[in-house]
Amino acid sequence: MTNPDYVTLQENKEYVNKLLPKYSLTKGINEKKYRSISEQVIDNLPDIEDWHEDSFLNKQNFLGWKDNIIALHKTNDAQNNLSNSYKRLVFDEICANFLVLSNNRKKIKKRKKTKSFNCKISNKILGNLSFQLTKSQSRVLSEINIDLKSETRMFRILQGDVGSGKTIVSLLAAANVVESGNQCALMAPTEILAKQHYDLAKKIFHDSNIQIDFLTGKTEVGERKKIIKKLENGGINIIIGTHSLFQKKINFNNLGLAIIDEQHKFGVKQRSELANKGGLNCDVLLLSATPIPRTMMMSFYGDMDVSKITEKPLKRKKIITLSKPESKTNELWSLIKKKINVKEQVFWVCPLIEESSFLDFTSAKKKFDIINKKYPNKVGLIHGALDKIEKEKILNKFLRKEILILVSTTVIEVGIDFPNATLIVIENSNKFGLAQLHQLRGRVGRGSKQSICILLYKEGLSKNAIKRIKILKKSDDGFYIAEKDMKLRGFGDIIGFQQSGSKNFRFADPIIHNDLFLLAEKYVKNIDLKINERKYSFLLKFFDKAEIINQNIN
Repeated sequence: MTNPDYVTLQENKEYVNKLLPKYSLTKGINEKKYRSISEQVIDNLPDIEDWHEDSFLNKQNFLGWKDNIIALHKTNDAQNNLSNSYKRLVFDEICANFLVLSNNRKKIKKRKKTKSFNCKISNKILGNLSFQLTKSQSRVLSEINIDLKSETRMFRILQGDVGSGKTIVSLLAAANVVESGNQCALMAPTEILAKQHYDLAKKIFHDSNIQIDFLTGKTEVGERKKIIKKLENGGINIIIGTHSLFQKKINFNNLGLAIIDEQHKFGVKQRSELANKGGLNCDVLLLSATPIPRTMMMSFYGDMDVSKITEKPLKRKKIITLSKPESKTNELWSLIKKKINVKEQVFWVCPLIEESSFLDFTSAKKKFDIINKKYPNKVGLIHGALDKIEKEKILNKFLRKEILILVSTTVIEVGIDFPNATLIVIENSNKFGLAQLHQLRGRVGRGSKQSICILLYKEGLSKNAIKRIKILKKSDDGFYIAEKDMKLRGFGDIIGFQQSGSKNFRFADPIIHNDLFLLAEKYVKNIDLKINERKYSFLLKFFDKAEIINQNIN
């Protein structure tokens, strides 16, 4: 026998035959030594007072903390994510996460503020609109108004599918804040999106005395100084712009509402800091066009109230979604020609910027060359490697209809409104997740004209890819699609979360452990951390949450 793990006497055979845990090793230490050290630690675990009551543990068939850790190391339970001891570990991890969110929520809700208004301005604006709000928009606006008038501060996220009308709802809420004698700030992630919000605000507030201004990093120094001075003395009621709005040099006279668009990647700490920015009288409203499954909402936004717009505007037509093998791409040229002949616009989306010798995907640069030869002087190209100024220049050209076809990577997937775009072609659609395909599809169908989304795919699709395409063709409900996407792709791979590093669970999985998330949500509601700080201190340290909690308790 070459290099045996153990050489021992016959009477010690049980030690050799038992289940042996495998550990991730550090350079310079072998499996045997690591196992020996870990066994010493496990055998000498202290008797810690459990943070769960015995009655609760018995009801859930959970072991006490010490016995649970021993079971995970000395049995096969750690390999089974549905074993009772593994589920106990998962439940504790979810509880630690939810305690942070619950504490943050209670801290914000304790703060008092005062606003009073009677919706005169917003009702006048509603009467002048060329369309009616959907029932969903009206309900959400009512929820926000109740929050604005309440004594405790609003800390709310407004979820709405692409094109569902979140911006108009937030501007109507802003009108009510102005009526209460306060200022409002609306921040968007890019200058072009901020400018669209500004143009819409100017349009709907044109018949009122509300003073609106626009501030970004590109605002000239002289103009910037004037705007900053007017903000300080209350000469501006609503300021719209990019992250420049919340820089240290910017001081508001009486900021009553901060609206943050497309900022669904904020962490708990950042949201807490944002809530403090405007002082005790400032309410906070986040807007997100990325539908998020319920368990993920609980995990990331449990400190916030949630509103959902679930209907599309009445005049919007459902986007026709078709799928085609890439071998039939040539059939699309006549459709594109018809579109540009009537001055309608087209997106053509590719997964890569340049050709790759490793990946069999279409590149945006190559496709641009092909399409530009067919329709010279009518095609633009945009991708992530371009600098911000160049991107915005190309998008502005597309907005002004100076170019009618835009070849792009996924940089166009969120936010900007192109009402004249009626066709989007997505190459290698099998490469993208459902939620990302849905976001891309939402770049068209923003006007009253019929729009089409064509999903091109390579032959020999996987079962999952076929499922994704079928789901997208069947439904345009972003919330339904997000749930399906999470089940197909797994937690952490949903668009917007993997990229932002928000997968903050080591053991818990919202798909597999959905019941434990729901149980933890109810359980944590009854816990006051200020009273029970000592009881839960070990749990919070164990899952690296103590530092965040300490920031929030003070």
